[in-house]
Amino acid sequence: MTAGLAYQLTRVRLAATLATIAVLVWSGFALAQEPEPSEPATPQNGAAPEIRAQLTPREFTTLSSEMAGRIDSIATKVGEHFKKGDVLVVFDCALQRAQEAHASAVQMQAEKTYSIDERLVALKSMGKLELDVAAAEVAKAKADVAASQSLTSKCSIAAPFSGVTADQKARAFQYTTPGQPLLDIIGDGGLDVELIAPSRWLAWMKSGYKFQVHIDETGKDYPAQVTRFGGRVDPVSQSIKVIGEITVEAPALMAGMSGRAIISPPS
Repeated sequence: MTAGLAYQLTRVRLAATLATIAVLVWSGFALAQEPEPSEPATPQNGAAPEIRAQLTPREFTTLSSEMAGRIDSIATKVGEHFKKGDVLVVFDCALQRAQEAHASAVQMQAEKTYSIDERLVALKSMGKLELDVAAAEVAKAKADVAASQSLTSKCSIAAPFSGVTADQKARAFQYTTPGQPLLDIIGDGGLDVELIAPSRWLAWMKSGYKFQVHIDETGKDYPAQVTRFGGRVDPVSQSIKVIGEITVEAPALMAGMSGRAIISPPS
């Protein structure tokens, strides 16, 4: 082996060794910088642990269009309250109503024809087969009327519960397609307190367990209690969703507010 070749091999080995050392050093630095899983903040003076919490509505939904058509009017605006059954959205349904009227007229004609054929059968002037055909026509006409009424019923959208409009995603005179979101609404049925707690707390935290919630937006504390738990424990973070409720009247609270749940373990 020549001196030049030996020199080149030595340089390659030295470069490989330095690269390996650099990788090991960087890996150790990255592991040192990786944060540990967060735990509930427990003050050193023995106070109760605090966990981030959020207020969520018990009833909320997005009203969507069930038909293709033009919106005639929207009877609510963002922030306005409404009652259950109030008509919130009305569509232009001139064609659908005309089709329903036509189906009703056809049904009336079929029923009169059947009535006449029934008398003729009683007088033995017509066979039973013709009467059965007339009865089938009546059934078909009734089915057409039911289908037309089903389409017409989609010409307006009523509020499924009492609440407030949170967001308006469509405007009057806009053409919509089936499934297109129109309104986000929130019910007046109260608010839930949602938080993520360590799953080991299940050993002592049960439904009805009382705690305090500090809401950042109002700067006040409110009494609350646990109502139910999530359906499963997260095996990675070893945590579980906890749902509670505020146990006092608090009209100032709104969905989306957040704060800290102050939960004292049993002594």
